[in-house]
Amino acid sequence: MSSHDRPSKELFSAPAAEIHLRRLTVDEALFRLDRFLNTAFIAGLPWVRVIHGKGTGTLRQAVREELENSPLVKSFRLAALEEGGGGATIVELANQ
Repeated sequence: MSSHDRPSKELFSAPAAEIHLRRLTVDEALFRLDRFLNTAFIAGLPWVRVIHGKGTGTLRQAVREELENSPLVKSFRLAALEEGGGGATIVELANQ
């Protein structure tokens, strides 16, 4: 096989450890969150940060309900001040 017959190498990067959901509708945010959690779980990330903003709290509550029902999530907590405070949630992913 000559060098130009070989398939080109694709560069795969690790998924980001956080997702920004601010300014999205609840439906859009939950759709993106679901895809993000799947990708992070498959990649073997131990934890991720979900940025939902403070606002009215509607998005934060929807995110928390989604996390409570996800089999990919071991636990979650409101972020500490230096992690984003009330505008973010830290999620520990379940072991694979």
